[in-house]
Amino acid sequence: MINIRPVSDLRNKFTDIEELVKEGEPVYLTKNGYGSMVVLSIESYSNLIDSVENALDAADYQAEHTDKRLEHEDVFGALRGKLNAR
Repeated sequence: MINIRPVSDLRNKFTDIEELVKEGEPVYLTKNGYGSMVVLSIESYSNLIDSVENALDAADYQAEHTDKRLEHEDVFGALRGKLNAR
């Protein structure tokens, strides 16, 4: 379930938000009814960043060792597939 909360809940209901992110759920915060930020656990954020870093490392390796080049959609389509599979 998507968790959308007003940004004031970060101050007033921090413990509730902390519990949600500890369970691996992102919490979307709004300010004046508009999206403002997303709160993630450190583990979730690290997993997100690690997958991006790994993909960039693989692309760098491929660029250095082959003449093969990939289209933008091929690269980002694969990344979207990995992220959506989680």
